[in-house]
Amino acid sequence: MLAELRKATEQKMHKSVEAFKADLSKVRTGRAHTGLLDHIVVDYYGAPTPLNQVARVTLLDSRTIGVAPFEKKLLQAVEKAIRDSDLGLNPAGMGDTVRVPMPALTEERRKELVKVVRHEAENARIAVRNLRRDANHHLKEALKKKEVSENDERRAQDDVQKLTDRSIAEIDKLLQQKEAELLAV
Repeated sequence: MLAELRKATEQKMHKSVEAFKADLSKVRTGRAHTGLLDHIVVDYYGAPTPLNQVARVTLLDSRTIGVAPFEKKLLQAVEKAIRDSDLGLNPAGMGDTVRVPMPALTEERRKELVKVVRHEAENARIAVRNLRRDANHHLKEALKKKEVSENDERRAQDDVQKLTDRSIAEIDKLLQQKEAELLAV
């Protein structure tokens, strides 16, 4: 029972860290990367479809993303979806591709993005702590029902705390990397 609880808690904490990583990848830095457009949805004949399923997304250079729709008819829809996204990008159609230039970040915008990233990190830490609380609650319940001994419960709580510390350290490391990336001019 204790091993199952530890494994489940570890998996959930890992998922929280992965979700934080995914959130970080959506925050743009001055450089272009194709993952920036991953969450954009295009109206494909009335059905909302992820951009990477209707077009090929490539890097043209360090500050420009190229989007080549598989069907020429989709050029306007792709352009509109990128423009309407919350990324603040201004795509331009050129022939059969859409060029998406990445504007340089101002110092003020960089600081705003750092605040956003720190907020996301705090949310991830809270999620990990909530998982720790739930695991400890299950351990206390098991102790009350006399399913585990006090020593086993104490050891399991220490284990859960180590998992929590490891996950939070990983979140902090990811946060520092992203902050450095954002503040690099």
